[in-house]
Amino acid sequence: MTPAPARGHRVVQWATGNIGTRALRGVIEHPNLTLAGVYVHSPDKAGVDAGVLCGLAATGVTATRDADEIVALGADCVLYMPAACDFDEVCRLLESGANVVTTRGEFHRPDSLDPGLRKRVEAACERGGTSIHSTGSSPGFITEAVPLVLTSIQRRLDRLTISEFADLSQRDSPGLLFDVMGFGKPPAELDERRLAHGRISFGPSLELVAEALSMPLDSLEASGEVATARNTTRIAAGALEAGTVAAQRITVSGVRGGRAVLRFRATWYCTTDLDASWDIRDTGWHVAVEGDAPLDVDLRFPVPLERMAATSPGYTANRAVNAVPFVCAAAPGIRTSVDLPQIIATLG
Repeated sequence: MTPAPARGHRVVQWATGNIGTRALRGVIEHPNLTLAGVYVHSPDKAGVDAGVLCGLAATGVTATRDADEIVALGADCVLYMPAACDFDEVCRLLESGANVVTTRGEFHRPDSLDPGLRKRVEAACERGGTSIHSTGSSPGFITEAVPLVLTSIQRRLDRLTISEFADLSQRDSPGLLFDVMGFGKPPAELDERRLAHGRISFGPSLELVAEALSMPLDSLEASGEVATARNTTRIAAGALEAGTVAAQRITVSGVRGGRAVLRFRATWYCTTDLDASWDIRDTGWHVAVEGDAPLDVDLRFPVPLERMAATSPGYTANRAVNAVPFVCAAAPGIRTSVDLPQIIATLG
């Protein structure tokens, strides 16, 4: 089902962090979307014009911290982008008649949800006649949209491997790199649970693609590993001492018949001067398809590292904005990349 591109949709932006701010700008500048409202968490942002929040001219729409005001708007869709998913909020929005597009990862595959939560969300969709869809760049675009396109020219798939690379050396975010991600710490101090989070973040996408290809997985395997700096080096966030964590890699494998048929591997690094011989590439993605029509695809981000922090939110936010009309046109329920048609951007 393809929505009529000329029809406008009234959209609310929920949360204005890095991704949300970029999405807000995308809605304001979109030819077929109208900004209906903005929900913010910070008292400093409440009452501020939406245009000011994202570096544009004033729009006449001011941000609010009152969820009742948002629900009362009767918007067609809410771009839901908070730091954590509140299922009470989500269900209230869906029941009110607002479709939801989110960069939260909880809804990539309905079967991956807790059964009780899934039932509750689907009931809210039925009551509101609405749908909800999770998307973004990773997971989303690279773990679902791209694999589904590349496998469309296969008749035999032996393995599909997605490799993600992120050079964080110029990311001036000490709190994120050192405190949250654990760079600069002795390897023994890094929380192994954080390295193994890939099963939750990327596993649902692999299962979704496998099921779409009629190749359901027998199991998911996830692991994490680190490499340390051979020499002390200075990155934008501060000093990275020799012998401390300088690179991290997580691998999630979808196993079928005793072998990995789908695999996602993320490598995040602050220097290439490592104590391990890893395949390190520039920031971007590499997709290898092994089958009867083999493919080797590089998708690199041609952006200077010092501009990456300002540019990268668009990779996630833009796909969510572009998905709005397709989700609004979808049947009620949790809608995946397999349920929806190909997301085509309206750029004119």
